[in-house]
Amino acid sequence: MQPNMVTTGLELPGYRATRNIGVVRGIVVRSRSLVGNVAGVLQTLFGGNITVYTNLCERTRTQSYEMMCDHAEANGANAIVMMRYDANEIMNGVTEVICYGTAVVVEEARS
Repeated sequence: MQPNMVTTGLELPGYRATRNIGVVRGIVVRSRSLVGNVAGVLQTLFGGNITVYTNLCERTRTQSYEMMCDHAEANGANAIVMMRYDANEIMNGVTEVICYGTAVVVEEARS
C-alpha cells in the first residue's frame, strides 16, 4: 500500500470512500534482549536519546504498520483511514504494539 493512502484522518483528501472493508491491524510483541538492556543502561548513564530503545521502537512500529497494510490489501482495500498505534506492557520487558485503522476502497473524487 502506498504511504499516501494511509491517514490518521477521517477521510483521504481528494478521494471518496466507495466501500468500507473494516478494521485491520498489525500486532507485534517484542521483548528487550539482555544485550539491549545492558546497552540501554549504559546509554542512560550519559543521558540523551537512548538509541538502542529508539531503534527497537521504530522497528516494532514499522513492522506493525506493514502488517496492517498487508492485512488491508489482502482484504481488497486500497486505503486506510483513522490509523492509530497503541502499546501495552504484557509483562516486565515484553510489550505489544498494535497498529490499526479502517480499511476502505477509495476512488478519486470528481469535482
